[in-house]
Amino acid sequence: MRKLKLQIQISVDGFIAGPNGEMDWMVWDWDDKLKNYVIELTEPVDCIIMGRNLASGFIPYWETVASNPDDPQFAFGKKMTDTHKVVFTKTLESSEWNNTVLSKGDIEVEINKLKNETGKDIIVYGGATFVSSLIKAELIDELHLFINPTAIGNGMTIFKSLEKKQEFKLIESSGFDCGIVVNKYALKK
Repeated sequence: MRKLKLQIQISVDGFIAGPNGEMDWMVWDWDDKLKNYVIELTEPVDCIIMGRNLASGFIPYWETVASNPDDPQFAFGKKMTDTHKVVFTKTLESSEWNNTVLSKGDIEVEINKLKNETGKDIIVYGGATFVSSLIKAELIDELHLFINPTAIGNGMTIFKSLEKKQEFKLIESSGFDCGIVVNKYALKK
C-alpha cells in the first residue's frame, strides 16, 4: 500500500495560517540541509493531492518556476509540475492544469483507492479544511510538521475537525539553522 505523507508549515502555537489566511510569519531563509530534507521527502513521491483552493495558486506557481531554468528552485519546480496531481473539488468541472485530474467523489473512498494503486508515495499539500478532513479520517500515514519559530496567537489549524483523540508516534525530529524544526510523526493505529 502506498504511503500518504503530509508536508505542512505550522507555527509554534499550532496554526498553519492566520485567521484570514495570512502566511507572512513563515520562515523562508532555508539552508541546504532543510532544502535537502524536502527533496528526500518528495523523491519517492509520484502523486500529489490537494484541495481546489490551494491548487489555484500552487500549480501555476510551480509551473512558472519550472519554466525558468535560471530560477534557483527550477529542479524542484520541475518535480512539482511533472508529478501527477489529483485535485479534490466539488465545484470545478474540468482541470486547466497539466498532469492534473479532478476528484469529485467521497474523499475517503478516493484516497483509499489511490493508496491501493501501484506506485510510489503520495504527498498532500493543502489548507486547513482539506488537511483537517484527511487527519480526521486517519488517512495520513506520516505528518512532516515544519514548525516555524513564530507564535501567531490565532488562526487556522489542521486538527480542528477531530472528534476523538488521535495519538502519534514521533519518528524523527530535526532542527535547522533557520529555526525551523521538522517533526515527523506516524499515526498510532
